[in-house]
Amino acid sequence: MPFIPHTPEDTKEMLAAIGVNSIEALFSEVPSALRANTFNIPDGLTEMQISQLAEQRAAEDSGVSCFIGAGAYEHHIPAAVWDIATRGEFMTAYTPYQAEASQGTLQLLYEYQTMMASLMGLEVSNASLYDGASALAEAILMAVRANKHAKAKRVLLPITVHPNYRKVVRAIVQQQGIELVDVAYNKQTGCMVIESLQTFNHQDISALILPLPNFFGLIEDVDSLTNWAHSQNIMVIAVVNPTAMGLFKEPGQWGDKGADIACGEGQPLGIPLASGGPYFGFLCCKLDYVRQMPGRIIGRTTDLEGKPGFVLTLQAREQHIRRSKATSNICTNQGLAVTAATIYMSLLGYEGLRRVALASYQASHQLLAKLVQIPGVQQVYKSTYFHEFIIRLPYSAGEILQELAKKGIQAGYLLSNDYIGLEDCILVCVTETKTPQDLTNFAQQLAAILAEGKAC
Repeated sequence: MPFIPHTPEDTKEMLAAIGVNSIEALFSEVPSALRANTFNIPDGLTEMQISQLAEQRAAEDSGVSCFIGAGAYEHHIPAAVWDIATRGEFMTAYTPYQAEASQGTLQLLYEYQTMMASLMGLEVSNASLYDGASALAEAILMAVRANKHAKAKRVLLPITVHPNYRKVVRAIVQQQGIELVDVAYNKQTGCMVIESLQTFNHQDISALILPLPNFFGLIEDVDSLTNWAHSQNIMVIAVVNPTAMGLFKEPGQWGDKGADIACGEGQPLGIPLASGGPYFGFLCCKLDYVRQMPGRIIGRTTDLEGKPGFVLTLQAREQHIRRSKATSNICTNQGLAVTAATIYMSLLGYEGLRRVALASYQASHQLLAKLVQIPGVQQVYKSTYFHEFIIRLPYSAGEILQELAKKGIQAGYLLSNDYIGLEDCILVCVTETKTPQDLTNFAQQLAAILAEGKAC
């Protein structure tokens, strides 16, 4: 049976109803240069062949030591996390359109919200967003709506925010009359400084975005930056790595008043790398701004008999109210990924998360100490960092990465495509999954490649 159930007669009738002669005519507005005339789709494979191909591809990935971070991190995931998350009641559950009938799903989302709000030091969390980049875009839209002191819709966006996040944000918010103003970083420290922000004193600004850690893995002076923003009636949006909250001050405690909104990528909380997704974005805020928060919020209540229950408390999206009143066109939360994250946080608890963060922090510092002993390798920024750092290599960083990949080491993220002045530099990440042998092997292999001059 074909996937599309319409008969040729159905198709003719529909085309006639809209006054079009053919399906081809529906695409007449697409320039011919952009249209594909042929599709080179290979013949289908049998189930056995697909399994063999999957095993072959998996074998190609085995035995590789990954030191690439840049927004997606390899952490140990307890076996129980996905054993529970892939149970039928979670794996196949979808958006509960008759929400109150899905008490188990609602309870899980409520517990997720509670944990995320606690982790961020804020009062409210929604039920998740698509990913960290779109969560930041939604946070900006939220701040522009919520900041009644600002009329100009201008947002300060540091260059040290993830490059992909900045691209996504521009694609989403610039079509809505919001001006994104780049904020430079200090070339010596890799962080923002108050002096670079003081040029915006007494200007009409809606929000300042503060990353922790920033894309370079460094820890910004969030207390002074937050206090400066609030002194100018500017809202503060924190973009954070949730694992780092096991060691560093949560956004709700930044400065004298705390950040107003916190968002980021939830992938470190029990989600495997999985070739880029699916991940989930988180979004938390102060209670004052809860009605500007997009997505869904689950609440706990009691029924007429006094029994506890869970309900969709706020869901101000376009499917539920008039589009002009909606806070977002988000269609659903990332339910399965959030399920895994909730189980992961439940198993680890705050102490477990702190240990993961501390082990990652310590391992990254141990590796850096080994690498800078290699002739020609330099640490670029010597500011405080979490578990990522930048090193400069004496030759072509791209070629050195290729040589290390041949030896089973994915050594880092090449920065030359994103930042001027960081040519031949790589961003290296170390998590708790790396053993002392992994660190020693990385350093020895890099030293051997540089000694041989293969990348000259």
